[in-house]
Amino acid sequence: MGKTTATDALRRLGVRYPIIQGPFGGGLSTPRLTAAVSNRGGLGSFGAHHLAPDKIGPAIAEIRAQTSAPFAVNLWVSDHDEGGERLTQDQFDQAYELFESYFDELGLEKPTPPETYHQKFAAQIEALLAAAPPAFSFVFGIPPTPVLEACKQRGIITIGAATSIAEAQALDASGIDLIVATGMEAGGHRPSFLARAEESLIGTFALVQLISPRVKAPVIAAGGIVDGLGVRAAMTLGAQAAQIGTAFLACKESGTTDAHRELLFSDAARDTALTRAFSGRLARGLRNRWMTEMATHAGRLPPFPVQGWFAGHLKAAAAEQGRTDLIALWSGQIAPNIKHKTADALMDALIADIAL
Repeated sequence: MGKTTATDALRRLGVRYPIIQGPFGGGLSTPRLTAAVSNRGGLGSFGAHHLAPDKIGPAIAEIRAQTSAPFAVNLWVSDHDEGGERLTQDQFDQAYELFESYFDELGLEKPTPPETYHQKFAAQIEALLAAAPPAFSFVFGIPPTPVLEACKQRGIITIGAATSIAEAQALDASGIDLIVATGMEAGGHRPSFLARAEESLIGTFALVQLISPRVKAPVIAAGGIVDGLGVRAAMTLGAQAAQIGTAFLACKESGTTDAHRELLFSDAARDTALTRAFSGRLARGLRNRWMTEMATHAGRLPPFPVQGWFAGHLKAAAAEQGRTDLIALWSGQIAPNIKHKTADALMDALIADIAL
């Protein structure tokens, strides 16, 4: 491990380096990327919140086929916001009016209402427990006590995300193993669960210093970290490891599109914003047409996961047509500093930088 120190976090996770790959939902995580990070001594992560329960076990098996090292699987504890679980036909039709012109533009017909707009956490967690990955990371809340107890019985390490002191203390009181301090710089969703995400916008390095002395569980810093310099800075301030998202998302092993990767390595990466336009929950990505136009309808956006269900229909068609103006382009604020296009190259650089 060079000149780095084995922290309690690394001992709990069973990994060599304080590098955790951020989990990406919506098909952006891949077993290949997860395994690549784990095989190099970090903790690879796989975002599974979009998967049906019967797909979770096979995904975990596919990761295990590529690595014998520890890895994490991530789920969203809260699977809907108020008003987002069911819609009447009238409510569905009213929501569709907001998106109709985009469906027409992409040559899509009006979709029919689904039985459910998002997979149910209760069913997903049963599948995850049955497959028993080495680590279970989660966002948007705290799993019920029986779930956490089941994880302990199976030897599954638990990792929860916090965006405030209060959330970190609530996670700590639940007895989980590690806490991710997720700063506002991070790309993707803001995993707040005790207050609105807009009210929990604390920067990573401030959040790490606020949380670390107030909890027993080791803290992982997430947001605004892209290289060894960021990892070392986070650990100096009290974190025991760093979670890196955008830099791994830009690697060829991730499940995003080539067009998204190109933008992450372009000047477009300088302009990110927080928006509810893609899922109904606050998230950070590269500014584009969809984000700008949806901002004019902010008061009309359906709640999560309804907004995401409609946007997801458009995403598939837009991606097929090579469009980046109508899809989520997740990115953290540190994106202009990313340099590496493969997971191996990124891990090589991180390990070398950490050992300085």
